[in-house]
Amino acid sequence: MTVRLLPHWLAGAALLAGATPGHAANLNFLKDTPVSYMKEADRKALNDAAQVALEKKQDGESLKWSNAGTGNSVSITGTITPHDTSKQGDRTCRKATLVAMAKGQTQSWTPTVCKNGSGPWKILKQ
Repeated sequence: MTVRLLPHWLAGAALLAGATPGHAANLNFLKDTPVSYMKEADRKALNDAAQVALEKKQDGESLKWSNAGTGNSVSITGTITPHDTSKQGDRTCRKATLVAMAKGQTQSWTPTVCKNGSGPWKILKQ
């Protein structure tokens, strides 16, 4: 089962990172943030951890994750904390606070994710 939790914000970050030089100057706030150090293997490690947290952790219970073993020379660690679970019929939704720390910087996101039955978690478009 694949988590489809992070691709939307990662795609957004990738779009921002690929901005033209004129626009890139306005994006200096992203420089040296944990997401700027993430490689594909790091995103996979975060996605894998998110899957476990969303499936197994209770509201307010955190799961620690790291990019150890991904080959990235920058150590990235963090937590995933599901909360605010709601159910309506076969649909389950949760908020998930994702925290990433790298080189003294901390970044967090709190997307709302939903799944139908035993299907994959997907970000709720807002």
